[in-house]
Amino acid sequence: MDFTTYRRHDATSLAAEVAAGRVAPRTLLDLALTRLADVQPRLNPVCRLMEAEARAQLARDAGKGPLAGVPFLIKDAAQDYAGLPTSLGSHALAGLPPAREHAHVVRRLLDAGLVVFGKTNTPELALKGVTDPLHFGRSSNPWDPRRTPGGSSGGAAAAIAAGVIPMAAGNDGGGSIRIPAACCGLVGLKPSRGRVSVGPGQGEVWFGASSEGVLSRSVRDTALALDILSGPEAGDPVALPAPATPFVDQMRAPLRRLRIAWCTDSPIGEPVHDEARLAVERTVALLKGLGHVVEPARPDIDGRALASSFLHIYFGQVPAALSRAIALGGREADFEPLTRVIAALGRATSAERLTQELQRWNDYARGLAALHSRYDLYLTPTLASPPVLHGTGDPPPLQIAALSALRASGLLGLLKRAGLLDGVVHQMATDSLRHVPFTQLANLTGTPAISLPLHWTADGLPLGVQFVGAPAEEGLLLQLAAELDAAQPWFDRLPPAFS
Repeated sequence: MDFTTYRRHDATSLAAEVAAGRVAPRTLLDLALTRLADVQPRLNPVCRLMEAEARAQLARDAGKGPLAGVPFLIKDAAQDYAGLPTSLGSHALAGLPPAREHAHVVRRLLDAGLVVFGKTNTPELALKGVTDPLHFGRSSNPWDPRRTPGGSSGGAAAAIAAGVIPMAAGNDGGGSIRIPAACCGLVGLKPSRGRVSVGPGQGEVWFGASSEGVLSRSVRDTALALDILSGPEAGDPVALPAPATPFVDQMRAPLRRLRIAWCTDSPIGEPVHDEARLAVERTVALLKGLGHVVEPARPDIDGRALASSFLHIYFGQVPAALSRAIALGGREADFEPLTRVIAALGRATSAERLTQELQRWNDYARGLAALHSRYDLYLTPTLASPPVLHGTGDPPPLQIAALSALRASGLLGLLKRAGLLDGVVHQMATDSLRHVPFTQLANLTGTPAISLPLHWTADGLPLGVQFVGAPAEEGLLLQLAAELDAAQPWFDRLPPAFS
């Protein structure tokens, strides 16, 4: 098999080629590694190469499982691989002790026969919708390397779009699968809370807002991966059982006509690019042409309050992450300035305030459930704009510098406790979510959501649309995705410079 042929396959069909004896797993790994060597200097999708581990896996395993022999990448966040560190894009964590055991997700992927040969790049602590860690360097978008591939699973998205692999692992705590999928012309499904175990290192990630999953070029790969990953593990605090009917079979089942609500207004009141609106409007027309009932409607939810609740995840999690790193021998000074500012704000946030913000998740879940009592799915843009240029999307540098100075002086915590930084905190939430305000709803409500590559801008950039389902309705999302793919195929749309 040559690279041109390799590029025409998804993971499902590559596995079929291996099973039929038409190609050897070693050949597929060599193709993936050669392609990675070509694109790595331009796109920087992988932060840790694991060629030795992959070749050792092939040497000891003849290859069993539904995806046996297919090259694969995992994310350098939450997806522990025994014997290697999980650095979360951070210099402070890169030298800490290696993981003692595989994460359940990694074990299941390996048991399915996937050949893991690297870890993909992510922003520090997976905190952003762009992938620009200082330690490993930023990743770039194959459709336009001047732009971000999204985040925090941006390295995974860049590797898939550039043809290194057809599918890669990601996780999604605020859009981190769907945002890069939308930026890079891919399918990105965030599963329901409890659908996929995040253990054993943690019971829940980000208070349960984060889910494990994959990004891919095909709906059937996403469905098969969800079948592989679904099902509880002992000790999981929240667990959905594996479905009685595999997701691959649900995806293929005839789809009833659906009632779908749609909205293009930003929930935080910020501008939405005309191309993002057009992406949804064209999808609405496509859905109507397929016989679905599609109406403008939105959940009765305060989007600005939800953004504040989302930012408070950071205020709870980041200080704890820094404390864990320090306990293992790391140094707080080795974290990025923005991360240290967020940690200081988190330490100055009372347990009462954090609890209040967590309790608001119930309000958001009930507001979305009220919409789902009338509509099967909720359609929005995935992004509020096309993929942004590098350097866009963070709080302004002067603001970070001022907050860093306050943190260093010890005044930041005092001002936060006095309520004198509430406006700054609100502005940080707005700045960080301006381009990605639509995805956090599914995380805080625990519902499944999928980004589909149904639109390309006038400049030739991908710009996905998002469907949000009711809890545990991944099967319905996959059914609709398969129908839309059949009506408007996207698999053969490739970045011109990386085709």
